[in-house]
Amino acid sequence: MKNTIVFIRRCGNCIIRKSFIGVIFLLSNAIMWAQSPYVSEVWVADLGNGTYKNPVLYADYSDPDICRAGDDYYMTSSSFNCIPGLQILHSKDLVNWQIVSAAIPYALEPRAVSERPQHGNRVWAPSIRYHKGLFYIFWGDPDYGIYMTKAGNPSGRWSEPVLIKAGKGLIDATPLWDDGGRVYLVHAFAGSRAGLKSVLAVCELNPDATEAITESRIVFDGHEGNETVEGPKFYKRDSLYYIFAPAGGVATGWQLVLRSRSPYGPYESKTALAQGKTNVNGPHQGAWVDTKTGEDWFFHFQDVGAYGRIVHLQPMRWIDGWPVIGEDKDGDGCGEPVGRYRKPNVGASYPVCTPKESDEFDDTAIGLQWQWHADFNPKWIFADAANSRIKLYSHLVALDCKNLWDVPNLLLQKTPAPSFTATTKMTFRPSSRYEGERTGLVVIGLDYGALIMENTARGLVLSQVECKDADKGNKETVNEELLLEDADVYLRVTFDNDAKCRFGYSMDNKKYATFGRPFQAREGKWIGAKVGVFCTRPAIATNDGGWVEIDWFRITGEK
Repeated sequence: MKNTIVFIRRCGNCIIRKSFIGVIFLLSNAIMWAQSPYVSEVWVADLGNGTYKNPVLYADYSDPDICRAGDDYYMTSSSFNCIPGLQILHSKDLVNWQIVSAAIPYALEPRAVSERPQHGNRVWAPSIRYHKGLFYIFWGDPDYGIYMTKAGNPSGRWSEPVLIKAGKGLIDATPLWDDGGRVYLVHAFAGSRAGLKSVLAVCELNPDATEAITESRIVFDGHEGNETVEGPKFYKRDSLYYIFAPAGGVATGWQLVLRSRSPYGPYESKTALAQGKTNVNGPHQGAWVDTKTGEDWFFHFQDVGAYGRIVHLQPMRWIDGWPVIGEDKDGDGCGEPVGRYRKPNVGASYPVCTPKESDEFDDTAIGLQWQWHADFNPKWIFADAANSRIKLYSHLVALDCKNLWDVPNLLLQKTPAPSFTATTKMTFRPSSRYEGERTGLVVIGLDYGALIMENTARGLVLSQVECKDADKGNKETVNEELLLEDADVYLRVTFDNDAKCRFGYSMDNKKYATFGRPFQAREGKWIGAKVGVFCTRPAIATNDGGWVEIDWFRITGEK
């Protein structure tokens, strides 16, 4: 489905009679799955023999949450400063996933006062729920409070976010629709803003879930034995209230489960999943979901450094009113993560598919895998579908910008596998009036490495640069450079299994020359390293500048 919006595909009408909402989103899903699915060359979890391998998503979908609507499953995750925010993934079998939309397509309110990335801020640990024909997403903004958005069709337009509970440091929110129309909300606290962490609290919302109507009440204190308890998810089963919450820290923690006869407690606790003898460190923050066939499954993330927080799927069963997640080989009631396992029984078989990575730029909207590093500005890009390319216009860099860490118009995507190659074809068209316009291919986290074309007094120069501790304002180091005779160039970066990157270039897409030095990728602020493209010009070049034409961007196996 095409339209004229350059950033994100829209499906359906934002004004739909409620009685038709379910039919419309189910029909849109049927059409989507009837189309040829995208299958990654670098990571496929479905092994094709009725089993899958973990992680099911080797990409930075941090703090994942899942809900089921009939035969369909929807996932969202933390997006922090990246826009579109709250990417929505869809699956029919919990193993094969596609990106179908984003709940925050352009910007977040309150908008940033300047065009600069809000690294590590904005959208923290969302929850997604399906209730009476509507989808809801709740999340915490650590600086402002808890927000909510909703939609009839999760693949379409989501409502304008509503601040339902203001407060600095309120994070990790999940609602629970209870009997009698009452709605409860569990949340955590960010110590950096609230001055308190390692506790969980519950409040009550109005029936529309648009406003908190009570103060929060602390219901669990994890300071002694369950430090850094956070990321709570609220459920009810057999008249008991359950809060699933990780504790012990992102890299070293475990999955805790609390239960009570009242939403306000008192809660008893038990550890349901821990690393044990596996190599899956800190199995952390996720979601319980069931199938129509009566099975229970649990999603969680694993922090793997430069690649971010990747998503695992674990079997789950209930014993004596407590969940056991993963495989409990010693029978102590606490499971360990599985590496391979039979696929969930969802009552049918579905084709292999994965989130999209490569993009030929042959549509009027770029692929849903792309995110900007700050609130979107439509002046940054033209999706030139007639010529099967995009044009990135050179955007002014602020005078106090030290390096690419402060640049908002980085067009990036998640790293999709432990080893892969990203290649792009570029034609640079800098303005003849200015020097210092730049474009290129970048891998960015707290450190970054890049291949950069720059318009200089000598002509067009290609350089391989790196910047250590970019977040601290350090300058780039140039490792190698050469004078280009042609503005058409192919740029490439290859990741090995340790997130070490090798850069290269070609003038014909046949023979690639290794260029510069190996670069060790590093995670960003609460996110994994990302890979993508950009185009900038100096702040003094204020009227109009040049651009780069990008024919395609392809993710392939390691080369």
